[in-house]
Amino acid sequence: MRWQTPSDSDLGVLDVRRAEAALMEHYARLVRLVYVTLPRSPGRHRRVLAAHGLVQRALPHRAPAIPGRRRAGDGRDAAPDEYGVLRTSVLRSAMAQDARPGPLPRSWGRWAGRPALPAVWGLRVFPQSGGAEELLLDRALAQARWPVRAAVALLVLEKLSVDEATAVLRDTGVAEPAPALLSARRLIDESGPYASDTGGAGAADAATGLRPASAADGFAPPGSALLAPEFDPCLLHARPTDLLRRRHRVRSAMTLSLLAACVAATAFSLTGDSGVPVEGGRQRTASKATDAALLRRTPADVWADTARVDFTAWPARGARTGDRALLERALRAWSDPSWRGRRSQEAGAASTGTGRAPHLLFADDVDGRAVVVLHDDLTTVRYSEPLHGDGTPELVSALTDGASVTTAAAVVVSRAPGSVRMLLAPWIADAGTRDLLAPDTPAREVSRSRTGLTDPLPVPTADGDCRAWPVVQLRSSTRIVEKHAFLLTDLGGLSPVHLTYMPPPEPGVRPRPPREATGPDALRGWARTACRLHGMRGQGVRSVNHWVFAQQDLPERAGRATWVCARADTWRGPGRVEYLFLGPGTGPARSAGVRENTAECSRFGQDVLADVDWRAPSGASYLLAAGSRSVGRIEASGPLRAGTDGRFLAVRAPRKTDAKVVGLLPERTEVRAP
Repeated sequence: MRWQTPSDSDLGVLDVRRAEAALMEHYARLVRLVYVTLPRSPGRHRRVLAAHGLVQRALPHRAPAIPGRRRAGDGRDAAPDEYGVLRTSVLRSAMAQDARPGPLPRSWGRWAGRPALPAVWGLRVFPQSGGAEELLLDRALAQARWPVRAAVALLVLEKLSVDEATAVLRDTGVAEPAPALLSARRLIDESGPYASDTGGAGAADAATGLRPASAADGFAPPGSALLAPEFDPCLLHARPTDLLRRRHRVRSAMTLSLLAACVAATAFSLTGDSGVPVEGGRQRTASKATDAALLRRTPADVWADTARVDFTAWPARGARTGDRALLERALRAWSDPSWRGRRSQEAGAASTGTGRAPHLLFADDVDGRAVVVLHDDLTTVRYSEPLHGDGTPELVSALTDGASVTTAAAVVVSRAPGSVRMLLAPWIADAGTRDLLAPDTPAREVSRSRTGLTDPLPVPTADGDCRAWPVVQLRSSTRIVEKHAFLLTDLGGLSPVHLTYMPPPEPGVRPRPPREATGPDALRGWARTACRLHGMRGQGVRSVNHWVFAQQDLPERAGRATWVCARADTWRGPGRVEYLFLGPGTGPARSAGVRENTAECSRFGQDVLADVDWRAPSGASYLLAAGSRSVGRIEASGPLRAGTDGRFLAVRAPRKTDAKVVGLLPERTEVRAP
């Protein structure tokens, strides 16, 4: 984006007293606007204070007037000229905070040498926690640039038209508003309650391709989550800061002073008379990579006050987080390619570190071994060594880039035949285990230690026996999201796999993103397809979604069949899909084809088709095929020639007929069965 400054000819003069009255009248509206557009990195507490501070400093102290762009004939009753100038002023201030180079200082909220007001001591304040849709929208805003966030706020909160939002962005300093508005429209659509529908834009604006944000019949308009209390910095919850840290603050300051003196003395002793260090640069780099004092440690309460809820929000837990010798052995194993222990890495993971100090997540004794868990922003590492005897140390690394509140919810720290111990994230409020093959059996509560370490949990066997499929059911704390339970399953990796579900399509209702697989329909569906997860072991799988893309009435009144696409997304990015046919009854699913490295059955590949041979109760054989909602015609060619309009095909055919089945979309493009 390029920035511009309005010319003097475009500026007018406003009365400060009228502007002050407009500020008081629309204070809450301006604070919410700034809160949405500010960067997410400092956390919700500091962002709330910054939003109030920017709005409170929108008026000058001594100047008799405010410069601003005049808009003649504006008929908006909620946006007088004074309010428009104030809105532009606070947006410019928010943009200036986003443009700061490097990390924001701790005292975020000081501008032009003024004291950081408002100030809150002894408390942390944050808006009410929202649901899954609010969390999805906030994460999308955190990844967007400032002009896009500002465009989203203007379109949704201010309800401006495209032309009006373009004018405001230009006044703020955005030279090219059209790309920002287009990205904002896409963000609103993709983060709304029906984000999986990525249809093209309407004809509301020929220059940008934007379509209006009006509500459709029967569902909330895109972006309506932005109006929730999650984004209102005037409705706040308050929690105390770390009370123990206050008591030990003086002691910590003295310890740091002594440590600084020791470091200075050591540095002086390692230099000669000329001041040149004795050790070479390579040795210094190696020593830093294995220096336990350089490990990054996250404070215990950060997870409840950040928009990045992943492994970087985990605090260091366990009884041996202060064992420097153990930590340095783990760092040496991770950073030294010549380390002689047993080393293994999951698909896509690095075998050694990059030299950057990782986060310390856990260090303690578990099941006869000392275990250390580290995270270096891309990779999660588990180091373990025997407490007694001459056993071999072991290092396991797994790619976990882009983990979220669900995929960063647990790490396997100990594995035994038929069971594992997991370390749960600090935001997990409740934990239980259940059998995926018994959907009507409730979850059984799981005990865990104060550090988040669970008792041994049953896991699916690796030999292919599928008499049971244990999964872990977790629930997130209401401090980050309300009523959010989800399922994880172990597929032999360091990080468990997240299971989701998409119900069958409903006429007239737009499809929604994958939801958590904890409802009755989701559990019954997974009960018939869980055993297919055996084929995904050892592939670095991040999540698996069970999508019911069609339900078909069978010939000869034999009942109703369900067509499922089970998509496994890996941490590396490529996906694997398996099409499954579920006949009447409760029997296991039957495979209808597999595709590797494909976007099918994701938000980028929603048009799918599958076929299968089926024998009716009478003994007659049929070729069945079903497509997703956009398929308008199905044709079979080869040894068998048949066709029908609609999403379903059922035709008499010899067993194992090698027919080529193709579906036609409304624009006459083809989708092929695997």
